[in-house]
Amino acid sequence: MQASLKPSPTSTFLLAASLALIALPATATNGINLIGFGAESTLMGGAYTAVARDTSALNTNPAGLAQIKGKAFDGFGSLLRTTDLSHADARNDQHADNRYTLLAGGGYAQSLESLPCSVGVGFFTQGGAGAVFKHINTPFGSNEEMSSLFGIAKITPGFGCQVTEKLSLGASLSMVYASIEKEFFYNTSLPPAFAGFKNKGADTIRFGLKLGAQYKLNDQWTLGASYTEKTKLPLTGGTAKFNFNGAGLGIVKYDELSIKGFALPREIAVGAAFKPNPDLLLSAKVNWINWADAIDDVTTTASDPNNALAPQNIISVSPQDWHNQIVYALGAAYTYDDKTTLYAGYNHGKNPVPERNSNPLLAAILEDHITVGFARQLDDTWKLTSGLEFLLPKKVTYDSPLFGNDAEVRNEGVFFHFMLSRRW
Repeated sequence: MQASLKPSPTSTFLLAASLALIALPATATNGINLIGFGAESTLMGGAYTAVARDTSALNTNPAGLAQIKGKAFDGFGSLLRTTDLSHADARNDQHADNRYTLLAGGGYAQSLESLPCSVGVGFFTQGGAGAVFKHINTPFGSNEEMSSLFGIAKITPGFGCQVTEKLSLGASLSMVYASIEKEFFYNTSLPPAFAGFKNKGADTIRFGLKLGAQYKLNDQWTLGASYTEKTKLPLTGGTAKFNFNGAGLGIVKYDELSIKGFALPREIAVGAAFKPNPDLLLSAKVNWINWADAIDDVTTTASDPNNALAPQNIISVSPQDWHNQIVYALGAAYTYDDKTTLYAGYNHGKNPVPERNSNPLLAAILEDHITVGFARQLDDTWKLTSGLEFLLPKKVTYDSPLFGNDAEVRNEGVFFHFMLSRRW
């Protein structure tokens, strides 16, 4: 499902408010997607398709909203500490300067009196990628910044309905906002070989669709499935500055910038949840992510320069050729006592980025994640959920025409997740 929308000041502010917090240092962990949304979903390793029972169901499996009776609110946040987001080559071994990232989101849902349905709306940080390296020794003998920050957020209304005693169905429609900015050796100008540049302001608002189902086989087994439609993210409306000092033109500003080739992928997820006894919940998910159709070639076009002697159009095509990804997730929730629940999870998805197209600014290479956490009932209506997600080390070595042979990108980090929930 595709539709474009010119961002209004209000809608852009609502979505960009969180992106102001998202200096995303390659935080996304299944490609450019986070492994889960909301603390419980994430602390169960993302294995939430057959479990989805809080407002994050809007972005995991909207059929799960049907489990919400009365009113529900969840406010969640995550703090990432990158422990080794690094670029290395013959001249460098540098850690990214943006070591911390704060993400936020939340949701509200309530059941309807006249129908066996619940409706809700949520705000989610979907993911993104990027890093800021302020002091890279360039092949041109200088020391400069290279950075790229790409963030994606959603406002998502949806519903879930109990169609039969065993079957629930749901759907959500997301308004997706994405933005990007990039700087690459901006102070370097060596015509005709190289002109440093700086891009900013390119963004987009598009619509995305998710469908979901949950089927309760019996008191022990529940099955779940969800389908997510592809959402193209053509980024436009930005500006670019190129350093043409070496050609005697100075800094040239281009008033039209577009970056095309990014998309949120089509996804199909299936899962199962099993309760061997009243205190233990086990879950599993398999998620097919169609990256090959979502991120192929990324084309950047700059036009309308403020200097008639400069090139009128600068077009750059960056091959990506991402592979499809199958994500496997396992989760567990154990009721320790009447106020405390313990969580654990594991998530694995093979790196979708081909080795030949690896680069330190789109380091979406992470594969393995381990999660642990807990929930504590504070009183009759409020609950606190918190825990850790360990992004296990991943390293890719690749050959680059700019950085030379055996260049290296590394990624590793720890997320602290927390969520405050109310039911009434």
